[in-house]
Amino acid sequence: MTQKAVFYHAGCTICLDAERQIAHALDPSRYAVEIVHLGADRSRIPEAEAAGVVSVPALVIGGAPLHINFGASLSDVKGVA
Repeated sequence: MTQKAVFYHAGCTICLDAERQIAHALDPSRYAVEIVHLGADRSRIPEAEAAGVVSVPALVIGGAPLHINFGASLSDVKGVA
């Protein structure tokens, strides 16, 4: 049985590098990875916030947000100063 993992990012260089190095490195027999580009699908921002994501890139596995490096805060993604 696979566990769901959600990789949130905003499309920046740091986020895309993390997607290539982290999200795609997860064993597909163990994790069903969904990639969510918050810059392109802003309707998913509340979902990311509810999962505990405060900056991107972030990977949520088993309800735990894992923040990877720092590309942008969710405030920046939302356009909130």
